[in-house]
Amino acid sequence: MEVKARSKRLADLKAYLEAEKERLEQDIAEAEMDVPTDENRAGYGNHMADDATEVFEQEKSAGRRRDQQILLDQVTDALQRIENGTYGFCTRCGRPIDSARLRALPTASLCYDCKAREETR
Repeated sequence: MEVKARSKRLADLKAYLEAEKERLEQDIAEAEMDVPTDENRAGYGNHMADDATEVFEQEKSAGRRRDQQILLDQVTDALQRIENGTYGFCTRCGRPIDSARLRALPTASLCYDCKAREETR
């Protein structure tokens, strides 16, 4: 997700998240349409190197789709927190999340301290 949510206003962050959600849904839908058919799958080629290249590309695409789905889930969660009135508060300790952190990462659900503790485990 590109960091473009520069505003402190909740309405601006919500608009950014909604646009990001739409973009991710479109990217995921397009990626699903690019799933290879039987004749394009590995093992159907004439050369092992071609098959290896095809497997590599398929794995790369699958990884990209998985990452986009994770981002979509985070964006959807952030939008749900906006609707619930809990956006901007840490889901672990309940303290406010610093506005600079939210501008840098609008999907943040943890305050800096809780996120740091999570990453050191």
